[in-house]
Amino acid sequence: MIPYLHFWHLNVPTFGLMLWLAAVTAAFVMDRGFKRAQIDADAVGMVALAVVAGIVGAKLWHVLDTPSEFREMGWRVLWDSAGFAWFGGLVFGISALLFQGWWARIGALRTLDLAAPSAAIGYAIGRIGCLLSGDGCYGLPTNLPWGMSFPNGIEPTPLGVRVHPTPLYEFAAGLLIGGWLWLRGNKPRPTGWIVGEYLVLSGIARFLVEFIRRNPRILWGLSNAQLASLGSVVVGLVLMGWVAARKASGPEKAAAHAVKTA
Repeated sequence: MIPYLHFWHLNVPTFGLMLWLAAVTAAFVMDRGFKRAQIDADAVGMVALAVVAGIVGAKLWHVLDTPSEFREMGWRVLWDSAGFAWFGGLVFGISALLFQGWWARIGALRTLDLAAPSAAIGYAIGRIGCLLSGDGCYGLPTNLPWGMSFPNGIEPTPLGVRVHPTPLYEFAAGLLIGGWLWLRGNKPRPTGWIVGEYLVLSGIARFLVEFIRRNPRILWGLSNAQLASLGSVVVGLVLMGWVAARKASGPEKAAAHAVKTA
């Protein structure tokens, strides 16, 4: 755990450094996706705007989710280096990509399909920033051999207590999901299918890891992040069902049109 890197009199937060690395990697992956799909658009610029929107959304959602911090810190909580909510970042980031895809005339859903692998991989790398800074997003106490302690983190663990390194679990899940979506995108798919898979897989991954995280339970024994994850899975499944139905109705409409014109 290394919350800061020290260069002479300059202290560089590792969370911010990993967030920058996540954005650069996501931009590279999305740019490669654009080139593979033979799309002439500024993938790097799109990722940059989506990252900014995601950061703003993640911070705002965290403030809404934990109003006690706002009451304690006031508006300073908006500039605090800790406290970012996954779901807020997802919603704001997706919204930014939808708008940019429409503006660039690529198509909103098509843009999300192309961005899905980079979003998963970027999220995975960002989780390493959480691990290095010890910002409190780790898990419950454990006796497993890979358990870790964060006595000097931004939110320290009790001395001698080892906890689940949940950011590492999410890092692995994000890389697997990103790799899977990249391979799936190599073949023609109905528009919207890849982002539907992303919503389902990332939602399931976050839902499961929450069982060993220390977030408070708010409804039916589930945390706020788990409820948001269920929403992500439902939206993904609905989107995939709609895409499949639209694809199935396409040939039928074409055949009906051919009969009418015969």
